[in-house]
Amino acid sequence: MLRLSPLQRLIRKVRGYAGKALRLSRSLTTRTAQPEDAWAAEYLTPEEARVYGGMDARDREHACRVARHLLRDYPHAQPELMAAALLHDCGKSLRPYYVIERVLVGLIPNRLARLLPPVGAIGIRANHPELGAQLLARAGARPRVARLVARHHHPVGDPDAALLHHYDDLE
Repeated sequence: MLRLSPLQRLIRKVRGYAGKALRLSRSLTTRTAQPEDAWAAEYLTPEEARVYGGMDARDREHACRVARHLLRDYPHAQPELMAAALLHDCGKSLRPYYVIERVLVGLIPNRLARLLPPVGAIGIRANHPELGAQLLARAGARPRVARLVARHHHPVGDPDAALLHHYDDLE
C-alpha cells in the first residue's frame, strides 16, 4: 500500500468530507434517486439481485456510481468485485433511515459509532459491512462477494477490498 505524505492525507480527508456532504445532500429524498437497476442486474446473481432490490433507492444509486467508476478505471474487473460494489451498503437496508437520522449518522465518527451495538441507525451504519455480509450469506450470494462487502471499510491485505474502499470513498 502507498504511504501518503501529511499533505496528501489532508487532501484526501478534505475530498472525503466534501464527498460526504454531496452524498448527504443527495440522500435527503428518495424522489431524486435514479439507480440503474437494469444495468446493475447484469452483474448480480438472482439471490444477490433480491438483496440489491431491498436496498433504499438512494443507496442503490450510490452503489451504481461506485460500480461505474470502478468499471471505468478497471474495465476487466472481476464479476465478484462488481457485485460487491453494487452491494457494499446492503447492510444499511436492515433498517430504514429517517432524514434526520441520515444527517446525524453522518456526523458521528465511525470509530465512535462502532463502539455501539449493531442496533438503531448509528449501530447499523457503523456495522453495515459485517451485517451486509451476513445478509448476503443468508441469501445465498457468492462467498467472495460477501467477503468483499464485509471488508470494504477495512480492506487490509485484500487488493479488491481496497479498490472497493477507494471508490466508495470517492463517491
